Amino acid sequence: MKYTQDYSKQITELKNALDNAEAVVIGAGAGLSTSAGFVYSGERFTKNFADFEKKYGFHDMYSGGFYPYSTLEEKWAYLSRYVYINRYKDIPKPVYEDLYNLVKDKDYFVLTTNVDHCFQKVGFDKKRLFYTQGDYGLFQCSEPCHNSTYDNEDTIRRMVEEQKDMKIPSSLIPKCPVCGKPMSMNLRADDKFVEDEGWHSACERYGDFIENHKDKRVLYLELGVGGNTPVIIKYPFWRFTLSNPKATYACINYGEAMCPEQIQKQSICINEDIGKVIQSLIK
Repeated sequence: MKYTQDYSKQITELKNALDNAEAVVIGAGAGLSTSAGFVYSGERFTKNFADFEKKYGFHDMYSGGFYPYSTLEEKWAYLSRYVYINRYKDIPKPVYEDLYNLVKDKDYFVLTTNVDHCFQKVGFDKKRLFYTQGDYGLFQCSEPCHNSTYDNEDTIRRMVEEQKDMKIPSSLIPKCPVCGKPMSMNLRADDKFVEDEGWHSACERYGDFIENHKDKRVLYLELGVGGNTPVIIKYPFWRFTLSNPKATYACINYGEAMCPEQIQKQSICINEDIGKVIQSLIK
């Protein structure tokens, strides 16, 4: 069910739910990072990838990530620049920082499909985060021959600094330290995604948090979650809310704010920009 309620009334309801919550579970999707300025087409794309667009003919960052480059030197020239601006440069807008200030004194946990590391950048406790789909900041074996991941910041920065004519030096191509095959990004794109020890530890902590708070006043705060992978955040949040009469489900999603009829009375669905809503809550 979609909602068209008065905005100020919704903000008041959400503020009350947040203030009274014994725990807050944040479920964050791509829409949160979009609100924070991580736009992958238009001016931000052309500003950073005009040379790639001219040579290869794609018009957004996602398409560039799947382009069949003829050499690894070309592929990593693109990927390193992509990772650098979306993982290591500053967040364009203060949406994540505002969100942190909103919940930092609450008993919270974050479940996210985002891979841009923004939560940790602004101060969220690493032990209260579960990145289900990987991290731009990690390499893994492309095979994979083992279940370990590797920090890539130094290598990515060198690739960006030393690339010429949209190619990196061959010596910078990352290779697996175990089998010697090319490395890949630690992103869930197929059945080769590595769930390392850190991933499993975070998964266990998330499961424990949900179990320990399942009968309490919990605010399930869903931010910018679309329909691509609803089984990770959206559907579980609906089930958790349905099974706990004390729980509140809040969905903030510009153009896609909705909930099932069964939990309508426990839900707050706001069809608005996430950054604007967070600012309204702060004020």
